[in-house]
Amino acid sequence: MISAQAWADTRCLWDYHQMGHTPQPCSVAIGLGSHDLGVAETAVDLYKRGMAPLLVFTGSTSPTTRERMPRGEAVHYRERALELGVPDSAILVEPRARNTGENIRFSRELLEGAGDDVSSVLLISKPYEERRAYATARKLWPEVEIVSASTPMTLDEYVDSIGDARLVIDMLVGALQRLLIYPEQGFMISQSVPDDVREAYERLCHAGFTSRLLATDRPSA
Repeated sequence: MISAQAWADTRCLWDYHQMGHTPQPCSVAIGLGSHDLGVAETAVDLYKRGMAPLLVFTGSTSPTTRERMPRGEAVHYRERALELGVPDSAILVEPRARNTGENIRFSRELLEGAGDDVSSVLLISKPYEERRAYATARKLWPEVEIVSASTPMTLDEYVDSIGDARLVIDMLVGALQRLLIYPEQGFMISQSVPDDVREAYERLCHAGFTSRLLATDRPSA
């Protein structure tokens, strides 16, 4: 049973994780690999709306995607984009990245190697990963403008799509922890975290939503 307080705290984290950017035309759209094919579908939608002339899909496999995407996240994203009518000439695949930092770094190397002039990036992620992706890209690719995007959906819709409310809360908590500790480790830029977001995070940790926390600086449940 998830308490009303826990749901309120979860909504607080959900809102914070989203950047609230308005999609705008960029040099390229980069879809970050994950279990969620909705990232690829959103990239296709933005491509068809004229928001980017080129799509890059990046991602290898992970324990959570190996069974569902045996050919690799980026490859499955590409296949979905082709099914939805994107021409192969408008898609680049980066199949090696195993984390967000590598997603950004390897995609940058791929585009530079292809001779593409990039001044702005439409960065597409899962809804609760927008801020983490943005902070990572600003650290590793500071000279380009970063516009965050994800599939437009509410928290309730996302929970329904995953089918496991506790897992979703755990993922939101884990993503917030990384925003707090990764800047000190040089993985992303530092961002202001409002007091109400920190307090919501701490309450959720103490309530036991900790399966996605890193051991470093892990609050006790």
